[in-house]
Amino acid sequence: MSFDVAAIRKEFPILQREIDGHPLVYLDNAATTQKPQCVIDALVEYYTTNNSNVHRGAHRLADEATRNFEAARDIVKDFINAPAREEVIWTTGTTEGINLIANGLGQLLSTGDEVITTGMEHHANIVTWQQACKRAGATLKIVPVTDQGDLDLEIYAELLNERTRFVAFPHVSNALGTVNPIKEMTTMAKAVDAWVLVDGAQGAAHAKVDVQDIGCDFYAFSGHKIYAPMGIGVLWGRAELLENWPVWRTGGEMISTVTLHDATWNVLPHRFEAGTPNVADAIAMGEAIRWLQSLDHEAVVAHEKALLDHATNLAQAFEGLTIIGQAKHKIGVLSFVMDQGHPADIGFLLDRQGIAIRTGDHCAQPLMARFGVPGTARASFSIYNTLEEVDALFAALKKVRSMLA
Repeated sequence: MSFDVAAIRKEFPILQREIDGHPLVYLDNAATTQKPQCVIDALVEYYTTNNSNVHRGAHRLADEATRNFEAARDIVKDFINAPAREEVIWTTGTTEGINLIANGLGQLLSTGDEVITTGMEHHANIVTWQQACKRAGATLKIVPVTDQGDLDLEIYAELLNERTRFVAFPHVSNALGTVNPIKEMTTMAKAVDAWVLVDGAQGAAHAKVDVQDIGCDFYAFSGHKIYAPMGIGVLWGRAELLENWPVWRTGGEMISTVTLHDATWNVLPHRFEAGTPNVADAIAMGEAIRWLQSLDHEAVVAHEKALLDHATNLAQAFEGLTIIGQAKHKIGVLSFVMDQGHPADIGFLLDRQGIAIRTGDHCAQPLMARFGVPGTARASFSIYNTLEEVDALFAALKKVRSMLA
C-alpha cells in the first residue's frame, strides 16, 4: 500500500485554512490532531440519523445508537489487542482514565507501600500518584531523566523492590518525544509483583499498541490525539483487576441493584461508565481508528521519521537553537529553545506567519526544571505534515531570530 501525503491532506478540511494570509502549517499535533472528513461525517450522521441514549431504550434509534456505540468498543479492542471487549472502558480522555485508577489505588495502598513514576511525566501521570500516596501514607519515587532525554533504567531497577505496589510511565514523552522501553520496564516491574499503568496519550497515534505483548495492567489514551474528537478516550485494564477495583463514579448504568440504603455494581465495562456516555464521540473514535488502520503503518512510520529527521538536521544547523531531548528513539516531537526570545514570543511570531506550534512547559514542569528551562517551543509532526512544512518552519524561525535579535 502506498503512502500519498497529498491525498491524505485532502481528507482534512482544516488544512485548507489560511492564517493572516499564510497557508496553515499545523505543527501542534502532540496537543491534538486534526480530524479527517470521515470522522466529522460520523459525528454528523449520529446526530442527524440516530441520536439517542444507549442500552436502555426500547425503540429503533436507541437500538441503532447502541449497536454503533458498542461496535466502536470492538474496534478499540482490536486496535490495542485487548483480550476482551469488557476491558475497554470509555473515558473523557487519558487524564480521566489515569484518575480512575489513581482514585482506586489511593484506597488500596497502605503506609510503607511505594509507587514509582518518572521525571518526564505529563502532570496527569504524576499529580494523580502524588495525591494517591498522600491519601494512603505511601511513598512516591521518581525515575530520573538523562541529559539525552531517556529514562535512567539502572536507577529504575534500583528503585524496584518488594514494597513497590504500582508503577506508571509514559509510552512516549509529550515534551521530548522519547519512546520508552515500556515492555522492558513492565517486565522489570512484574518481577516485584507491581501493577503497571502506561500513559499512552502520545503512543497510540504513532506506535502499534498490543497490551498483551506489553504485559501491563492498564493502558490509557485519548481520542483527540489519534484523529478522533475531544472529550473521548479509553482506559484498558485487566478484567481480574477492574472487576474488583474501587468504583470511580456512581449513578445510572453502573449499578446492578439499588435500595434506599445500599447498591451493588454492574459488570464490566458498565461498572466504570456511570451516566449518559459520550455516544457520538465514541462512534467517531471508532471511525478514526478504522481510518488510521486503513493506512500502511510502516509507510506512516517512515514518513513521520523522515519529518523528524529533516527537522532535527535543520535544527542542529540553526544558529542559536538548542534541541531539548535527543533520545535515540523518538517520535515526531522537536522541542527547542533559542538564544533570542522566550518560547512564547517565538510561538507568537510563528503564528503571524501561519505556523502553529506549542510553547510553554507542556504540563511537564518537573521535566522543564530538569533541563533548566522555563519551557520550550515544540513542533510536533503527524501523518499529514510535509517536508515543505518543515522547511517553512525553519524559514519562519530565521525571521523570528532576526526580529528578536
